[in-house]
Amino acid sequence: MELKLKEKTAIITGGSRGVGRGICLALAKEGVNIVINYHRNNEAALETKTEVEKLGSKAIIVKADIGSPKECQFLIDEAEKTFGNIDILINNAGYWPKNWVEDISIEEWNRTIDVNLTSVFLTSQAFVKRNIEKKRPAKILNITSQAAFKGSTTGHAHYAASKSGVVAFTVSMAREMAKHDININALALGIVETDMIKEALDKNEDYYLSRIPLGRVAKPEDIANIAVFLVSEPASYITGATIDATGGMLMR
Repeated sequence: MELKLKEKTAIITGGSRGVGRGICLALAKEGVNIVINYHRNNEAALETKTEVEKLGSKAIIVKADIGSPKECQFLIDEAEKTFGNIDILINNAGYWPKNWVEDISIEEWNRTIDVNLTSVFLTSQAFVKRNIEKKRPAKILNITSQAAFKGSTTGHAHYAASKSGVVAFTVSMAREMAKHDININALALGIVETDMIKEALDKNEDYYLSRIPLGRVAKPEDIANIAVFLVSEPASYITGATIDATGGMLMR
């Protein structure tokens, strides 16, 4: 299948590690220009940029706090200034703190909502405004979680709430943006082998595996392959959908 992605430009938030890095590399294999957004880990971002370039694609890294409207606009501006077009936005950056409801501080609650939900609004708003202005078709993919539908059993109620918000925002935004030829979908993840969940997996692997009908934890490349399809031309008739990539944890 021809994905028709060559020479398009994709912005990936939280693109330096984990699922974000996997998506960067998978898109690079399709000839996509890659904009790697990061906030803290410059070294990881540079390593991902090097790997993208080894695959024959162009890449830049952009440090931006996507909880800030000004820095979200800076991210969009840098991408367009470098590559001339911005076709794809993948909202991947995430925060997964653990605390039980009675112990969650307002600071922890606000940070979780800011990173996982408010940033999706801010980056998406800047992205769609620019593409509407330029009359460019585009695609947004928001990374969410099975917890958006099933809630949390392990002390992540605030994370689940933020990811549920992403699903509702995806649907609403897709309805508004369809007339502008901007497709917006979400990808609900289950358990993926990344730095974010490594400690929990090491401590309680049997419990997590027992929740996955396919019997294994996903690798970042498993998710990346699905993400690439969802932002490709053959997926252009899909909008407002949340696709489940959970190994069967979520079946609807």
